[in-house]
Amino acid sequence: MAVRIKAKEATAIINSLSGGVVPRIGVQHIAVGRKLEIEAFTSALDDVKSGHSMVKFWIGDFGSGKSFMLHLLNCIATKQKFVVANADFTPDNRLYSNDGKAVALYSAIMDHVAIPIKPEGGALPTLLDKWIERAVSKTAQRNNISITEIREERYLNLIRENIMQTVREFTETGGLDFGVVVIKYYEGYIKDDAYLRRSALKWLKGEYRTKTEARQDLGVREIVNDWNYYDMLKNFCRLFVSMGYSGFMINLDEAINLYKISTANMRAKNYEKILTLFNDCFQGKVPNLFLNFAGTKEFLKNERRGLFSYDALKTRLETNKFETAQYRDLAQPVIELVPLNHNEIFVLLNKLKNIFDTNFNVDIHITDVDIRMFMEAMFNKPGADEFLTPREVIREFLGILSILRQHPEADKSTLISDIEISDERPAETDLDSIEEF
Repeated sequence: MAVRIKAKEATAIINSLSGGVVPRIGVQHIAVGRKLEIEAFTSALDDVKSGHSMVKFWIGDFGSGKSFMLHLLNCIATKQKFVVANADFTPDNRLYSNDGKAVALYSAIMDHVAIPIKPEGGALPTLLDKWIERAVSKTAQRNNISITEIREERYLNLIRENIMQTVREFTETGGLDFGVVVIKYYEGYIKDDAYLRRSALKWLKGEYRTKTEARQDLGVREIVNDWNYYDMLKNFCRLFVSMGYSGFMINLDEAINLYKISTANMRAKNYEKILTLFNDCFQGKVPNLFLNFAGTKEFLKNERRGLFSYDALKTRLETNKFETAQYRDLAQPVIELVPLNHNEIFVLLNKLKNIFDTNFNVDIHITDVDIRMFMEAMFNKPGADEFLTPREVIREFLGILSILRQHPEADKSTLISDIEISDERPAETDLDSIEEF
């Protein structure tokens, strides 16, 4: 039976999951088993809308659905009129550094800013255009000038003054340069100067590496760097709210890469930055900001290298001692993702079968009985209890569907019996044995 889903979403879901990665769009169509987490998240969104800020840590084993959860949160937040952005921690992207790795994370965040009409990212120019149009309209109205006439170059100074005044109202550190660059972006628009617009966007995304280059292109003295990028994120958060958005939600995945930082001092500096973000959000120092971190249990609880190695974070992130499997506390900062049960996986595979059929305009002959047979084969294989993840179950199932689509004569039972379970977890490195400086 065909499902109601956009062709683009269906293709993204099948292609991404077949490759073992989470689709950037359409994840709401395959969401199962996270009702309580979604309800808690929606409640937290309401708090952020009202001016509070929030930090959540989504913790689970490799392949347990952390990245999927972040993408699902994006769908929910954009419907609640949040601007959202995603970025991964990597060996070259982190929260604190003195060699450009922190501003590289900032650039990744700004490059993936998303809104409903641009759910896959790249929405920053659209947002800037929208904000500037509002500023132009207000200036025209305030000065009794027609909306067409106000765009003439002779009124540029009037627009400039209005933009700077507006910027001063919502920016703190770096507000002057931020305003100047936004004005340069507008000048590029008025004068049809594509290079000036690109240069302004380059500055706002933290892609200038030297002050000299930025001064030559834009006439500003500073650039976004490892030390001030957080102030710029706060400026953008206030900008988005001033435009009528509910807030700014930033998802940071693959936090295990902070755990893997080899030097204890640099790792501690990154954890100190997390502490700063945590305190700012919960102490009300920054409004309408929602930060989500996704990482493994090792990243959180390892007392030598994880967040729990930093005492100030450990005291804030320890699990509510009254929580049990029956009575979970989903209002606390840390939410541990429990594995999907067999009934939920059955529902998920049914959804995927229908989406697969829709994507390829076919009707693969896979019944509920076949799906149960597939699940029994997967979960009864040696090593399943230890190694099997939802990611591998999904990929194996889609692999069988792909064969049956191209070769309808293939025997389903034989394909299912050929299933093998492998350990897909990344190789463990004895990090504790590495000498630290």
